[in-house]
Amino acid sequence: QVQLVESGGGLVQAGGSLRLSCTASGSIFSINVMGWYRQAPGKQREFVAIISSGGITSHADSVKGRFTISRDNAKNTVYLQMNSLKPEDTAVYHCNANKGGLLYWGQGTQVTVSS
Repeated sequence: QVQLVESGGGLVQAGGSLRLSCTASGSIFSINVMGWYRQAPGKQREFVAIISSGGITSHADSVKGRFTISRDNAKNTVYLQMNSLKPEDTAVYHCNANKGGLLYWGQGTQVTVSS
């Protein structure tokens, strides 16, 4: 089992920045890809960014140039630096870990961007 705990969400004005963190614990050996997804009210969960254990990244088009995913393997933590935030970025942000094809999810952290 893998446990994921997110932190760093909050309320910010448009144009502001936040950094989300997600720390993995438990059976973390061989976790490969970790990522961030988000779910806005009334919408489906959508992909934001992923990063492999080797540091290869992919970002959704909607956040490219504004959000950056990074990872500290020694701390079992993945980060999401979010800059130039927009009201449409408001959502619950969930951390995800892929271990051997099994997906684990955190409870999520709320990000609210006011206009």
